[in-house]
Amino acid sequence: MVLEENECDSVFEPQITEEHIDTQYGKVHCIMTGTPRANRPVILTYHDVGLNHKSCFETLFNHEDMREIVRHLPVCHVEAPGQHESAKTLPTAYTYPSMDQLSEALPTVLKHFGLRSVIGLGVGAGAYILAKFALNHPDMVDGLVLININPNAEGLMDTVANKEEIQTNHDLIATYRHYITATMNQTNVAQFFRSYNSRNALEVERPVPGGSINARTLKCSTLLVVGDQSPAVEAVVDCNAKLNPTKTTLLKMADCGGLPQVDQPAKVIEAFKYFIQGIGYLSSASMTRLRSRTSSSSSISSFDGSRSRAHTNELQRGRTHSHGTEEKRGRSHTDTSMENFSNSHMDQNISKSTEVGC
Repeated sequence: MVLEENECDSVFEPQITEEHIDTQYGKVHCIMTGTPRANRPVILTYHDVGLNHKSCFETLFNHEDMREIVRHLPVCHVEAPGQHESAKTLPTAYTYPSMDQLSEALPTVLKHFGLRSVIGLGVGAGAYILAKFALNHPDMVDGLVLININPNAEGLMDTVANKEEIQTNHDLIATYRHYITATMNQTNVAQFFRSYNSRNALEVERPVPGGSINARTLKCSTLLVVGDQSPAVEAVVDCNAKLNPTKTTLLKMADCGGLPQVDQPAKVIEAFKYFIQGIGYLSSASMTRLRSRTSSSSSISSFDGSRSRAHTNELQRGRTHSHGTEEKRGRSHTDTSMENFSNSHMDQNISKSTEVGC
């Protein structure tokens, strides 16, 4: 289903519906923007620990470049139990859901709104939940954009990453500490945090030629996003190494910290647009203005000049090369420009895992 640019050319004022939906694991707060249609997916977002849909995604969805997307695709923001603004403290007798249980609450949300499929957009804990949902319900997910996903169980990597984030991002931490204190129920946040820290490793296995045809992996196209200065880099690269190389793209964003959708929303939206087009839901005509802006005003480079690697055009040749530490770990990546990234998704001819620097 290709969406043409002339749809909804008039002033766009989407309908907004806000509901608390009963699931088998408690009430989840949902905000639906736009009107779902039977022949197209809805963008479904899930926030990280300590955030909600506003603090996690407001900068992204309020950006002018996102208007082109939301004119065509409705958006459903899902908030974990007790994580919405001004939430009351959850009852003492309430057992906070595990990550697996939170993912299993999503089919109820889709059924409530009459949704057939979604394009998932998650950050941190939300990315893990959406990946788990896609693994267990592949027919309900057309694509995933996962920011700062960690496929592993909580461990030393999380401890080190949290310390590094605090040490290197004082302003960001201060901003969100104030937000949590002022608008969110900290007791509820602590329960969500404990649930995330008790997660199991994401059960995914990279398919190999001649290997098991029943390898458990994400069936949908997947875009992994991480800032090159984020403490989540190692975890995200590790996730990329575990996913199907024919359906996965890794985007490392230059000069970007732990919240790419807040630090550099325009670049995230640019990649998101190309990704949506690659799975068939935005026409090439609607990308013209974006491509013009990209060529005239965007500077695209390798994600880390100090570890620069040769750029290739392997997307067209259908081969991959391993670089640096990725080669030692057996991770197949290709470092390409955003233009190659956009071309690969528009052609939908990706034949391996792709690493993009922007």
